[in-house]
Amino acid sequence: MPTIRQLPPSLVNKIAAGEVIERPASVVKELLENSIDAGATRVELAIESGGLDLIRISDNGCGIAENELPLAIASHATSKLESADDLFDVHTLGFRGEALASIAEVSHLLLRSRTADQEGGAELVVRGGEAESVRPAGAPVGTVIEVRNLFFNTPVRRKFLRSASTETSHVTEAFTRIALAYSHVHMVLVSGQRTLFDLRPTEHWHERIRTFFGDEIADALIPVENMQDQIKLSGYATDPSVSRSNNRLQYLFLNGRHIRDRSLQHALGEAYRGLMMVGRFPVCFLRLEMPAQLVDVNVHPTKLEVRFQEGGRIYSQLLQTLRHRFLSTDLTSRVRMPQSPGATDAGDADQLQPISRADQRWQHHAAHVTQPTSSAQLAVRTEPAELQRSLNLTGAAPPFRPFPEFGRAMGALNSAVTLPQPPRQQPIGPLPVDEPSQIPGRLIHNEQSAGSDWNDGSELLQTADASEQAQSRTTNEIARFDTAHARGPIASHMGMQIHNRYLVTQDECGMIVVDQHALHERILYEQLRSKISSGKVESQQLLVPEPVDLPPSEMAAAIESRELLAQIGIGVEPFGGDTILMTSYPAMLANMRPAELLRQVIEPLMSGGKEPSARDLLDDLLHMIACKAAIKAGDKLAPEEITALLEQRYHYQDTHHCPHGRPTALFFSREQLDKMFKRT
Repeated sequence: MPTIRQLPPSLVNKIAAGEVIERPASVVKELLENSIDAGATRVELAIESGGLDLIRISDNGCGIAENELPLAIASHATSKLESADDLFDVHTLGFRGEALASIAEVSHLLLRSRTADQEGGAELVVRGGEAESVRPAGAPVGTVIEVRNLFFNTPVRRKFLRSASTETSHVTEAFTRIALAYSHVHMVLVSGQRTLFDLRPTEHWHERIRTFFGDEIADALIPVENMQDQIKLSGYATDPSVSRSNNRLQYLFLNGRHIRDRSLQHALGEAYRGLMMVGRFPVCFLRLEMPAQLVDVNVHPTKLEVRFQEGGRIYSQLLQTLRHRFLSTDLTSRVRMPQSPGATDAGDADQLQPISRADQRWQHHAAHVTQPTSSAQLAVRTEPAELQRSLNLTGAAPPFRPFPEFGRAMGALNSAVTLPQPPRQQPIGPLPVDEPSQIPGRLIHNEQSAGSDWNDGSELLQTADASEQAQSRTTNEIARFDTAHARGPIASHMGMQIHNRYLVTQDECGMIVVDQHALHERILYEQLRSKISSGKVESQQLLVPEPVDLPPSEMAAAIESRELLAQIGIGVEPFGGDTILMTSYPAMLANMRPAELLRQVIEPLMSGGKEPSARDLLDDLLHMIACKAAIKAGDKLAPEEITALLEQRYHYQDTHHCPHGRPTALFFSREQLDKMFKRT
């Protein structure tokens, strides 16, 4: 029978090191956090061979008293906790007391420090957990720690490390996270004989972001700020046209601690839903500040994961804040000017430069559009407005249906708004608008806005909610942008069609090239979604249920999800064998064969993982019908159809992207055109 033994301290520390110290970057993270906790205003990190040969961190923090140096490398020794209650009120980055003990166990460590009340410093040398005597040493106030020959006594761990360049990249990432979180600290990173970063303290966070990630991301930053009770959200999200193929550029900081949280990352994805291509991930730099009692940071050895007391509330706050900010920002993509002849973007960078902040266009409108609305313009608006009131369509733009096949496809949509189909040769005319302030554009959301989101608990903030954030610029920005567009571009939408697929128009700021299919698809999607979200999906009962033969796995999925399918208007019943009876289907899809519809809906049910919600299934249906019903590339449009389509860009939210995340328009500023033609 095996004997139970007490493990020796050396082995315990090696086991702890295996949990805390994965690679040189882990050492860098722990030591940088200690420097920040010590109150340092300057921290310098130097590495050699990616940190395998040397990691040296020096700071000007409070230092360690000479008599406490041996205790600093002892297991579970810390100055940051006194009682168990302190675990639920943590205000420091480190608190476990494992880092220095674990590092000293698997390296050659030198610890030199001096406090402000000491005349001289002291140092301690530890080799593989064996400490020498403390000895005097000259040192300024602060602490210097040198870690050499990492994992020299654990060759298995060292064998799994990557090349020096790869380990350097991991060290740089650890340095980046701390430097981003504490932009008021002077941070220096030296690799070999090369200084990679020398970051001066700054009060402007976007300046430090620009230093790390360049102009492409820095120019696309959209400021975000929201305060709800004791929880403050601030920072930046990028324009949807700036994205990456993974989520590594999603930086979330909780009370100065870099964290990873799947729930918050999911909220980010939801905020960008419909604004970004599938498989792309947004970029963000967000800070959460809240009382320490509302979060448990003691759930993971590396302190990367945390647990919130009110996770759902924080999820909603992040989602609603981002969506509201996007709705109040012009996200039209603009063409990026090459920096030099023949220059191309490398790596994962997109070819589009977003308008992440609409200030440039607002200022241009304010400077050039100063004339009040003319009486002729008001007269033009009055007549369509009467038609709008008679049809009870106040606040919603009429569907754009220029083609007979579109009318047939949508004819059975009982819940859709029905308007007389105008003859193709007759002008559709301007959109019905009473006053400029009532234009239901992307940036205005009243009770009857055609762009309202689903009522599923994550609905968007409405315009009235903006009053709760009066301290931000959002309200003023919206007003400036709306006024400019009401006086200028919306009053006239003359355009031309090229190659039967793109529309070219202009405003006071420059030229806009529109993808006719992508724009029309977004408009139809928003019209359908608005109608569906206002009530239940209308279901059409089949006089004779239609039998559908399905593979056993698909049939089982359909039967198990009958209640979910019923919420989107699809009724199914088992018939026997591999056959299922379809008894009803959504009335909006009258021209689609029920069997084909059922197979398309079952597909996400078979994808594995979490069962899709009714909202997701319905959203997929709306994507499908909007795509099928929209005008296609190659369809020739009459001038009045071009005008009507361009007008409706300003009557629905998110018209800068199609429902699949592709941009609907590209913007060329007048300044860019002048540069292209060598006029400047």
